[in-house]
Amino acid sequence: MLLMKPNCEYCDKDLPPDSAQACICSYECTFCTECVDNILHNVCPNCGGGFAARPIRPRIERRPGVSLQHNPASTRRIYKKFSAEEIAEFVAGVRDIKPEDR
Repeated sequence: MLLMKPNCEYCDKDLPPDSAQACICSYECTFCTECVDNILHNVCPNCGGGFAARPIRPRIERRPGVSLQHNPASTRRIYKKFSAEEIAEFVAGVRDIKPEDR
């Protein structure tokens, strides 16, 4: 099940479970759309993959046991593993390669 991390791993912006500003890679690394577009250029600094919009988990239980109430988002904040300089260098090396070709 998707972890639903509470923040952007780059700038630490809050990304609540209903945020349309949250992006994830296939490893669930989580970043805000501003960082994905303007700093990361659609390159996950952890794995090199691309990003997609993070789904929004339903607040209302429309099926038994399936909702944010029963499957809450994570409260554990995650922070970038690399310095801004290391990230910029990594992104520059792969940003011109399509995500599906990385």
